[in-house]
Amino acid sequence: MLFLKKTLSFLFLLLMATALWHCARRGTPSGGDKDITPPKLLRSDPENLSINFKKKSIRLYFDEYIKLEDVQNQLVVSPPLKNVPEIKPQGVASKFIEITFKDTLRENTTYTINFGQSIVDNNEGNPNSFLTYVFSTGDYIDSLSLSGAIKDAYKRTAEQFVSVMLYEIDSIYNDSTIYKYPPNYITNTLDSLPLFSLKNLKSGEYALVAIKDEGKNNVFDQRSDKIGFVTDTISLPTDSIYLLNLFKEIPDYSISVPSYVAKNHIIFGYQGLRKDFKIEPLTVLPDSVRTRMTKDREKDTIDYWLTPTDLDSIIFTVTNENIGLIDTFTVKTRKLGLDSLKITPSQSGKLNFYDKFHVLANTPIVKIDTSKIGILDKDTIQTPFTLKLDTIKNKLDFNFEIVDNQKYSVVLLPGAIEDFFGMQNDTLVTNLSTGGYADYGNLTLNLSGEATYPLIVELTDEKGGLERSIFAEQPQIFEFNNLEPKNYRIRIILDNNGNGKWDTGSYLQKLQPEVVKYYPDLIEIRANWEKNETFVITN
Repeated sequence: MLFLKKTLSFLFLLLMATALWHCARRGTPSGGDKDITPPKLLRSDPENLSINFKKKSIRLYFDEYIKLEDVQNQLVVSPPLKNVPEIKPQGVASKFIEITFKDTLRENTTYTINFGQSIVDNNEGNPNSFLTYVFSTGDYIDSLSLSGAIKDAYKRTAEQFVSVMLYEIDSIYNDSTIYKYPPNYITNTLDSLPLFSLKNLKSGEYALVAIKDEGKNNVFDQRSDKIGFVTDTISLPTDSIYLLNLFKEIPDYSISVPSYVAKNHIIFGYQGLRKDFKIEPLTVLPDSVRTRMTKDREKDTIDYWLTPTDLDSIIFTVTNENIGLIDTFTVKTRKLGLDSLKITPSQSGKLNFYDKFHVLANTPIVKIDTSKIGILDKDTIQTPFTLKLDTIKNKLDFNFEIVDNQKYSVVLLPGAIEDFFGMQNDTLVTNLSTGGYADYGNLTLNLSGEATYPLIVELTDEKGGLERSIFAEQPQIFEFNNLEPKNYRIRIILDNNGNGKWDTGSYLQKLQPEVVKYYPDLIEIRANWEKNETFVITN
């Protein structure tokens, strides 16, 4: 069960943390005491907590002039409305706001309107934080509540403006409901702490889902939205506090309409897994036409290369045998130039001891002449090396011993590389240099506590960019040597299936993503330092 059983004292601490966070924000003094008092709600028409509500509009009156800021993101109405209510005035200061409903409200339903921090005073911008207006179209106000927190399943920090949704499990609810219909209740974490509280709920059985709702349409769009969910049914009332892990699914298979981007280059964009489909020309190509397919290094795109042809168009079939789907596309030629061979070194200048030097090509590499490739050190002595052609990423990997305080010149003479179209490279010289071992630091990491194997220990920069990784099937000491002096973070992936990478989850399969743990502190590495850290892993 993916929720946290906590005591009421823990919930009180969470609420206190929220209050302290708001209290800690400060302004800049400018000539006198700054107005830090938020606007105060004087009255409302109809009154807050009204029952048997029949009106089409609501007015809220304040003790000073106010204005609305970011109300499109901040306003949350629960249950959601099909049409966004009209709120005025906007763009001008006023002592009141008016909300007019465009929907017909449901019978016997408690509605909550949360303004977030959109209502601020006109002079200083002090917000009336999380002002809420509640009414019922029935004879009573529902009073149950549900609380919890959001975290990102992979990243260290949680997303902002995450929608948390409750779906009543009734005769029409099924797993596809979240893709088609808005929830019965909704709240939003807004841009504050990643905590949520759903209030004014009625008793019943519910499904709890969190969505980073990029389309702001109150439904789950797998292609753009992150999702988190509780597997078990929520029974209200409850005193449980729930934790939802937000993750991005691998999207379902789809293929985009292909197009020419050069006279010898067609691209097929796709979503899903590359291995799920194959591309074949239905048009009979002339014997003179040769073809090659590669995967784009950066995008979910298949590059289809072909020697130039005078055909006006080519018909392709894209077949996904797993789901029995065949798409047919006609790609018409355009007046375009040719993609010609360009090679680019992975780096120049500073070379760290753990760097892997390689040369990238933009067109498919098919031939290498090693006699025209060399590495010279600062004394112009040949450095032994080996080469490996990575046909997936279309790059040439160099492997050679990197020693301290050395300079290298990697030389590719004309004709060292030949591409699919018979084009050869021009001369390329890349100069590299290394520092001394004393310019770097070393880190030794020990894991204790509830670490389960296999796992992956990842060393990242402060922003989460991967620097090094070690896969382990059993307990060991993890050594990261010759590190550049800077701050690092440690990320642990509990690799349940042992495939050496983090695996995301699936809502329909009720599969949660693999667990990721972060060492709580930054790790500072200095030059000529030996550092030892122990990471106590807890559930």
